[in-house]
Amino acid sequence: MDDKEFFQAVAHRTGFSRQEAADLTRATLETLALRLSAGEVRDLALELPEPLRNSLRRGRSAMVTFGPDESVRRVREHTGLTKAEATRGVRAVLGTLHEVISQKEFDHAMSQLGKEYAPLVGTG
Repeated sequence: MDDKEFFQAVAHRTGFSRQEAADLTRATLETLALRLSAGEVRDLALELPEPLRNSLRRGRSAMVTFGPDESVRRVREHTGLTKAEATRGVRAVLGTLHEVISQKEFDHAMSQLGKEYAPLVGTG
């Protein structure tokens, strides 16, 4: 799946335009990169198309611990979406990510995020 197909899948899950889905995807990946170790970001990036890899790399800094509510808040801040829209969007990005990367890599990423993120792993 290339980046345009990824954005389209997120748009389909959320009802947003493809451009809104692209912005949402970038914001979500940048936020997730803050929560993951450098090694996990690298491994996850290897399974994504280059433009999505760049979003992970842009978000990468020292690993920071925060919960799903803060993740949604950060996505809201970046995109201007409402809380409900951002929550739906993060679910859609994680659901699409789950479909396009290996189960092993998805499980590794989710284990670093923690079980409190489980409600955000849905079909959008």
